[in-house]
Amino acid sequence: MIRLNVNGKLHAVDVAPDTPLLWVLRDTLGLTGTKYGCGQALCGACTVHVDGVPQRSCTTPVSAVAGRKIATIENADRSRVGKAVQEAWRKLDVVQCGYCQSGQIMSAIALLSQNRKPTDADIDTALAGNLCRCATYVRIRAAVHLAAKSLA
Repeated sequence: MIRLNVNGKLHAVDVAPDTPLLWVLRDTLGLTGTKYGCGQALCGACTVHVDGVPQRSCTTPVSAVAGRKIATIENADRSRVGKAVQEAWRKLDVVQCGYCQSGQIMSAIALLSQNRKPTDADIDTALAGNLCRCATYVRIRAAVHLAAKSLA
């Protein structure tokens, strides 16, 4: 059994130690907000926080995060920063297809948790590993700025 702390709740999961965290979140725990995109940690759709740091769950073995604090998009609205980011996303109608958005939002939350006044370059760097096939990058950047402004 592997013990996980996901969104503040303790879970004991009976999976192989090399099972990707993404599949434990989705298939074992039923947390389907984190998406499968590429399976190679290249697109960012599967981004979660591990001890507050964005991490790609599709290539992270569940054994590597045992006992650490894991946060998923389902937990995003429980922090002031998460609420601000999600509200900015809604206000600016960022989402088109929406598939990448949980990863984008998780990366934006991590950025704004560390830097409340990001520049365009800061935003581009922090979200560089999150691909949006609908190309809503201008709206994503604007939403991060709006969220930062609301947190000031």
